[in-house]
Amino acid sequence: MNETLSVIKSRRSIKNFQPEQIKDSELEAILEAGTYAPSASNQQSWHFTVVQNERLIGQLSEAIKKIYAMMPALFLEQMKNDKKAHFLQQIGNNEKVHLFHNAPTIVVISGDKTEMYAVENCSLAAANMMNAAKSLDVGSCWVSGLPQLIDADPDNQFIKELNLPEGYKPVCVILLGYKAGAEKKAAVRKENVVNYVK
Repeated sequence: MNETLSVIKSRRSIKNFQPEQIKDSELEAILEAGTYAPSASNQQSWHFTVVQNERLIGQLSEAIKKIYAMMPALFLEQMKNDKKAHFLQQIGNNEKVHLFHNAPTIVVISGDKTEMYAVENCSLAAANMMNAAKSLDVGSCWVSGLPQLIDADPDNQFIKELNLPEGYKPVCVILLGYKAGAEKKAAVRKENVVNYVK
């Protein structure tokens, strides 16, 4: 099988990491892959903030969990999937949960608020980074939560420590680290997701 397709098909979201920090050369290669993502009109409207400070990562996790715990029940009831209606509140109230799964490195991907397609551009960069990580045998996972924290508490002291560039807002966080344990098999792919018009 083509090497690129093999990486794409074998990548999994990793949620169990070794405490060992990834190599600088691996991190730089992953970040560079992000900068080579396609972007609307070549905007390249992303910014990457690398955090390897264990204290700050843990404090950001706790701050986001507090926001999740306070989310209004009405909002949660309006979520499309009834099974997950109170999922975020449960996470927020669970002392054992670490939202970043104790990853030694997190990368905050932020988008230029003045660009129309910043979210799409940042998402493409995130995908490039996760596939690059897989190719280097580094585990990765996409995590949300930071945008909600900023919306709810823009003056949070831990957000200020990230020193995000002016005019940029986080879209997601990518976790990076060496896998602890075996990867799960891929879930069965949904069928009937393609149609052809010729």
